[in-house]
Amino acid sequence: MKQSIIYALDFDGVICDSVLETGISGWKAAFDLWDDIKIAMPSQQIINDFRVVRPIMGTGYEAILINKMLHDGVSSESILKDFDSKKNDLMKASRLNIDALKKLYGETRDVWIKDNIDEWVEKNPLFPSMAEKLRRLTDRGVWYIVTTKQERFVKWILSANNVQIPDERIYGLDRKQSKQNTLIDLLKKHPDQQMYFVEDMLSSLLEVKSNRQLQSVKLLFAPWGYNTAQDRLYAKNLNIEWVNFDDFLEELDTDLYCENSA
Repeated sequence: MKQSIIYALDFDGVICDSVLETGISGWKAAFDLWDDIKIAMPSQQIINDFRVVRPIMGTGYEAILINKMLHDGVSSESILKDFDSKKNDLMKASRLNIDALKKLYGETRDVWIKDNIDEWVEKNPLFPSMAEKLRRLTDRGVWYIVTTKQERFVKWILSANNVQIPDERIYGLDRKQSKQNTLIDLLKKHPDQQMYFVEDMLSSLLEVKSNRQLQSVKLLFAPWGYNTAQDRLYAKNLNIEWVNFDDFLEELDTDLYCENSA
């Protein structure tokens, strides 16, 4: 009998192209922090450069610092090459700490959502044809979202795109556990099924790959997301399987086993 498949999908960079909203939220927060930032919205060039730098961003608050660097004329290539050092230098020079930046970033985003949630959702588009893909997955069986994004954001964005998934299948920031631990929990829920984890961040895939409890999970690297050419080359060298965007849309769900319960 063919082994059934359960998909665990990352959200930002796999399902949702959130770079525009993330960048704008970071700029809005930077506008409140630094007097030399005179305009409330970033230029198209800043947005373009932010997209280039996005793969090195691990947590939302870093978007504030990246936008300040770009505003100050630091090139995207330079930021990619030496982000941690530049980030620490900027925080020290500006007398900022991570907790304060996280608080500001969250509050800035919440104000935007309160003032105009439709605009906020619009800046979080799904990748082309992704909504149809997810609806097919829902029709065929059980699938999960494994993300560091707040679950309410995932729900709003999917709902706006007419994609339905039960709340209990969204594993986000609210769960307060790592992606590795989430996948371990999902393996326990589905011990007789093959778990596929689709992720665009190489660092997350490497963490899963190195976890002995997750050796049975099939890793699929999503090159259309937030990763660099170096990441993609490294993934190939480590024999982490790529899944091309068109293949993800058209083929993966053909083998999905139908289930009626989570």
